[in-house]
Amino acid sequence: MKPIAICYPTCGTCRKAEKWMKSNGIDYTYRPIKEENPTKEELKSWIRKSGLPVSKFFNTSGLLYKEQNMKDKVKVLSEDELIDILASNGLMVKRPILLEGETVLVGFKEEEWKVLLK
Repeated sequence: MKPIAICYPTCGTCRKAEKWMKSNGIDYTYRPIKEENPTKEELKSWIRKSGLPVSKFFNTSGLLYKEQNMKDKVKVLSEDELIDILASNGLMVKRPILLEGETVLVGFKEEEWKVLLK
C-alpha cells in the first residue's frame, strides 16, 4: 500500500514535502485535508500511532488557530475536546501528515521522511 500524504495545496511545507517525494521517486496517495477532513476516529488513531500529544496536531501558525485563541485552549481543554476541534476543520490540523503502515509523521522533517520511506 502506498503512503498517504495529507496536505493542503497552498501550504508551503506540503509543497516542499511533495516535491521531495517526487524527486525521490516515492509513489504516494495525495489526500486534500480541507476536502477530506480527518474524522475523530482517524485523529485518535493517528495521535496514538504517532506517540505525540494532541497539541502537536494543531497548525499553530494558522489563522484559524490564532483567531480562536487556541494557544490558551490547548492548555485547558480535554483531549476529546481538542480532537473535536481538530475534526471540525482540516485547516486547524498541522500538515503535512504522512501515513505509512503503523507510522504517522506530522509536519515535514526530511530526515524522518527519508528513514521511513527509503
